[in-house]
Amino acid sequence: MDLKQHLIRLAQAHGPSGLEGPVREAVQADWQDLVDDLTTDALGNLIGAKWGSGGMQPRRRIMLAAHMDEIGMLVRAIDGSFIRVASLGGIDSRVMMAQSVMVHGKEPLPGVVASKPPHVLKAEERSQYPATEDLLIDVGLSAEEVRAKVRIGDPVTVDVPALDLVADRLMGKALDDRACVAAVSWCLHELKTRQHRWDVLAVATVQEEVGSRGAEVAAYHLKPDLAIALDVTFARQPGVGDGDNAYALGSAPVISMGPNFHPGLGEKLADAARRLEMDVTLDPIPGRSGTDAWPIQVAQSGIPTALLSIPLRNMHSPVEIVDLGDIKRTGRLLAEFIAGLEEDFLTTIAWKDPLAESAAGEEKTA
Repeated sequence: MDLKQHLIRLAQAHGPSGLEGPVREAVQADWQDLVDDLTTDALGNLIGAKWGSGGMQPRRRIMLAAHMDEIGMLVRAIDGSFIRVASLGGIDSRVMMAQSVMVHGKEPLPGVVASKPPHVLKAEERSQYPATEDLLIDVGLSAEEVRAKVRIGDPVTVDVPALDLVADRLMGKALDDRACVAAVSWCLHELKTRQHRWDVLAVATVQEEVGSRGAEVAAYHLKPDLAIALDVTFARQPGVGDGDNAYALGSAPVISMGPNFHPGLGEKLADAARRLEMDVTLDPIPGRSGTDAWPIQVAQSGIPTALLSIPLRNMHSPVEIVDLGDIKRTGRLLAEFIAGLEEDFLTTIAWKDPLAESAAGEEKTA
């Protein structure tokens, strides 16, 4: 499997929240030979099933969830020959000036975010960034042509090519979270040569950027026994350091710890990393993780859930950067963990209260 080309295809596909079709088609094409079955649910999640070899019937199931949607914009008004937009999932207006975009109207229309020349800026404008509702998109057409080709509610996405950087790193849009979709792909690639007892349900989820709706639906529909969500985390760069829970590109897999995650499952993932002689990085998240792990954890009667993260620079921008080695290590860790799952694994992470155990130990010592 050519991981770099796979990720480039995913990054360059357009798929804002709720309109992920082109991305789903790209993932489906590359998962065809990696799974035993492919389906799409009513919300648009792509589910790739790889059957296990366990004797227990029905077999235990583990769900891997990485979202395939990207942040974008929606057309909210047509202002003469210009287009005004609303944010769809967290656009950062600071980085949108003069960007190339694609307006997905009755036909795809390339355009740019208009930029007022610095010569005519007022004094107060020189120290301010425009709000998203003040952005104007120019597709080079007359007002009549724009109204004929563009409708209110049409999606707009950034349109930039992925750039192959040195040191096995890649720059592009939407690497949040298609880098993690690629990590799931690499896991499936590794599992082609490994036996595993549990069924693997790889899910490229939709609508994460607007509330993890796809993951919630998939967790209720698939009823997995375990789940691992994958998302990006902050990579170190000037202005983003240890105090921001940021991690170096090319470092160890990042395992999150906190109330959104099952502690026993996190420990077992760390054990799998050590078997591969990988370092382990623990990421403390004391509350809501803001990832697909949040709704999965409380689906049905509760699902033991973990979160693996991949460091990414310039998050929520058109120039996100990831390290391909991080993606491969994350995929290898997933495959190692899955291959080691015994049919009675759930009993090994049966819920224990570490504070109660600690108190009991102190009483015995006394």
